[in-house]
Amino acid sequence: MDYISNASFQFGMIGLGTMGRNLLLNMADQGYSVAGYDKNAAQIVVLDKEAAGLPVKGFTQLSEFVGSLKKPRAIMMLVPAGKIVDSVIADLLPMLEEGDLIIDGGNSKFTDTESRALALEKEGLHFFGMGISGGEEGARRGPSMMPGGDKDAYQNVKALFEAVAAKVQGEPCVAYIGPGASGHFVKMVHNGIEYALMRLIAETYDLMKNGLQMKNDAIYSVFKHWNEGRLQSFLLEITRDIFAYKNPETGHLLLDDIKDEAKSKGTGKWTSQFAMDLACPIPSIDVAVSTRDLSKYKALRMQLAEAGNPAPDSTIASHEPASYLQKLEHAFYFSMISIYAQGMHLLAVASAEYQYQLNWQK
Repeated sequence: MDYISNASFQFGMIGLGTMGRNLLLNMADQGYSVAGYDKNAAQIVVLDKEAAGLPVKGFTQLSEFVGSLKKPRAIMMLVPAGKIVDSVIADLLPMLEEGDLIIDGGNSKFTDTESRALALEKEGLHFFGMGISGGEEGARRGPSMMPGGDKDAYQNVKALFEAVAAKVQGEPCVAYIGPGASGHFVKMVHNGIEYALMRLIAETYDLMKNGLQMKNDAIYSVFKHWNEGRLQSFLLEITRDIFAYKNPETGHLLLDDIKDEAKSKGTGKWTSQFAMDLACPIPSIDVAVSTRDLSKYKALRMQLAEAGNPAPDSTIASHEPASYLQKLEHAFYFSMISIYAQGMHLLAVASAEYQYQLNWQK
């Protein structure tokens, strides 16, 4: 197509894994001409296949990719947080010009984002960090995005991000968060809140499974009912679906085959660490991080269980199930509000400390 061979692309993406590729395709769906770069040629093949008929082109040479972009260039990185981000920036620097924009769309530590912004400002380049929520499907169909940093530079991509964002009552789920690393800080806390919500769901499941001794299909029905009411959320929706998914090989619930271990790293852990630095209590999130860490000690937990596991609590099982489940729904709702309140309080404290100027009305 002529626009592929001659045109200057409006936006560039570095990192064509599922998230980066899906977000790029989302942009193309909205009529934007976009370019992608990845060292892995196999990712380019996948992009070309999925982008058939769309104004998208993939590159394996960074210089060709940068040269294909309309000036001032806008380039997003969706690569693993840490040293890889710095490596990509270092590779880009000699090819960019004053006024170009780099966006870090990964889950970078907000203190790293702050340092990178200051360094790139000295080079005459714009930079901001942007948290992205919604996973692979969200990236393709409409994510929630949290851009923070250079406000003037954000205006250059505002229309694009509003076009690709998820919509709630017609309003795009993206807004300028604030200066500095505020975007990545908000995404960090967002993930910390999710840690606590997932812990809440796990505790609720335990009460139903081991307390009320409910069968899996009955637990599915409860989560389905709750998700149709005031507890409706993406996390509860996918939990509901987990209780309906059977292992194709065995024919029984896949959940029962999954090892009960998890890890705590990155954003969830950082939420607790920085909250403690700010002397801001977020006990629900802290416990969620700790229980993830506890879960990895599988062998030790098994030894302790064999050494003297107390008998199951028959008190819960003796309750009338319908009445108990109603109380459990109330407790879940109260706990959910408490979790969100803790996260929002942390954002308020951080906004004052770091001068993020968070807009609570948007």
